[in-house]
Amino acid sequence: MQLKLSTGDVRSWRTSDVDSLAAHANNRNIWLNLRDAFPHPYTKTNARDYIRATRHRVPETSFAIAVDDQAVGGIGFVLHPDVERVSAEIGYWLAEPFWGRGITTDALRAVTKYAIESHGLTRIYAVPFAWNVASCRVLEKAGYVLEGRLRNSAIKDGRLTDQMQYAFVVDSAG
Repeated sequence: MQLKLSTGDVRSWRTSDVDSLAAHANNRNIWLNLRDAFPHPYTKTNARDYIRATRHRVPETSFAIAVDDQAVGGIGFVLHPDVERVSAEIGYWLAEPFWGRGITTDALRAVTKYAIESHGLTRIYAVPFAWNVASCRVLEKAGYVLEGRLRNSAIKDGRLTDQMQYAFVVDSAG
């Protein structure tokens, strides 16, 4: 899969992305804003294992955010089963040197559209930590709406925190 953006591309992970992924993902500031399943420190072995796993996943739902064909972040969504099969949770990260350039907002808009069109979704949501104001702003700029604050719903780095629930909902009248 490849989506062309004004700021780069969203594309399938490649085995050649191991070094770039390991270098950019090995950052405590990124880890602090992601689920604990995202390791820290992030090693080449972690990168190799992750890319191998994503390349075998069907349907493909995890992608690289690339600038100048270098993987500098990731974005993906989790499809839900059963009665929630019209919904998915989305998550993303971007290497710190690339923050503040609109790259994540572009990627989020493109992948949201792709997920809705490819999987017949009516709702995509995200739950960033309340302290991650930049991620909340990315979601808002990409058309997501704040639905609520999930009080004391997560723990990260030994710190209990709220999460903010944002959603992009397809207009059922359209």
